[in-house]
Amino acid sequence: MRIAQHISDLIGGTPLVRLNSVVPDGAGIVAAKVEYLNPGGSSKDRIAVKMIDAAEASGQLRPGGTIVEPTSGNTGVGLALVAQHRGYKCVFVCPDKVSEDKRNVLIAYGAEVVVCPTAVPPEHPDSYYSVSDRLVTEIDGAWKPDQYANPEGPASHYATTGPEIWADTDGKVTHFVAGIGTGGTITGAGRYLKEVSGGAVRIIGADPEGSVYSGGTGRPYLVEGVGEDFWPQAYDAGVPDEIIAVSDSDSFDMTRRLAREEAMLVGGSCGMAVVAALKVAEQAGPDSIVVVLLPDGGRGYMSKIFNDAWMSSYGFLRSRLDGSTDQSRVGDVLRRKSGELPDLVHTHPSETVRDAIGILREYGVSQMPVVGAEPPVMAGEVAGSVSERELLSAVFEGRA
Repeated sequence: MRIAQHISDLIGGTPLVRLNSVVPDGAGIVAAKVEYLNPGGSSKDRIAVKMIDAAEASGQLRPGGTIVEPTSGNTGVGLALVAQHRGYKCVFVCPDKVSEDKRNVLIAYGAEVVVCPTAVPPEHPDSYYSVSDRLVTEIDGAWKPDQYANPEGPASHYATTGPEIWADTDGKVTHFVAGIGTGGTITGAGRYLKEVSGGAVRIIGADPEGSVYSGGTGRPYLVEGVGEDFWPQAYDAGVPDEIIAVSDSDSFDMTRRLAREEAMLVGGSCGMAVVAALKVAEQAGPDSIVVVLLPDGGRGYMSKIFNDAWMSSYGFLRSRLDGSTDQSRVGDVLRRKSGELPDLVHTHPSETVRDAIGILREYGVSQMPVVGAEPPVMAGEVAGSVSERELLSAVFEGRA
């Protein structure tokens, strides 16, 4: 009888599915490694088993212990389903950009969830990295897998993901594309594919604009689970041959296209990876076989990427198919405005009220955003907005 002893026994062995509608003419074959078919719904199931096995073997994780981990949700699910079976408690620390849907999934598996601000540097005491470090010292019997530095992460993909891709393409894969988060997937699977092919397979990382991997500063972006503002130890920069930066807008647009045109309900990092994979396949030509890893499903993003109101609030809807209209937008009005305008009329929290009023009058606008950085600005860096009327009232009333 083919009866698994536990759901975690079904981790791995995910299929490759050819993409059709979204692939441009003249491009090579683009095959998606559908990791959301893992029991926990993502590629992170693979690393969860290997990290827990290693911790038990070393004595770092003992019976009745508690697993504490900073996670965008997917690693937490993988750890929770294994921990539940083996009798461990879980406390997961998430950045506030993680959707409520994904946080509720962790709670459904019996985990405790702590939410921290996204737009703070990793060394800040309120960052989800710092909070998880503090909880490990405060909770008796706690163990932190630390996926960002744990060698078992890349090892799991070297042992499973890479060999599966090679076998399922009969060794004909020419390019492998994956988003980079902790760096474990691209390091492990990429290293295996390079070794087994004698260096013939090209490894390409997809990265959100603003992340350090593609040359950014780690400034906030909205795609979840990929990109970083520091360099994880699990990442080997010598494995990828190329890094392609992808905007939030392009990532979310492709994510919605995959659902509507390929019947694949996936997360935003999947859309990001596919955008990069299509660029690679177009450049490589019709004889290429590009495998792109889709790390998770889209059910954890229904309140965000697949919600028209949320997408509109960030200015991401840009076609009638996506739910927008043909009506003029604010940006269209600004572009038609006479005179020279910068890309973004803005002020900073540190500037004086007098300076802010001067900026408004200089460019002939009545209000502007308050941002924490210079353009181009990520959504997480917008602190608020001010209007000329509000500022003048504050001056006349003695509040400024």
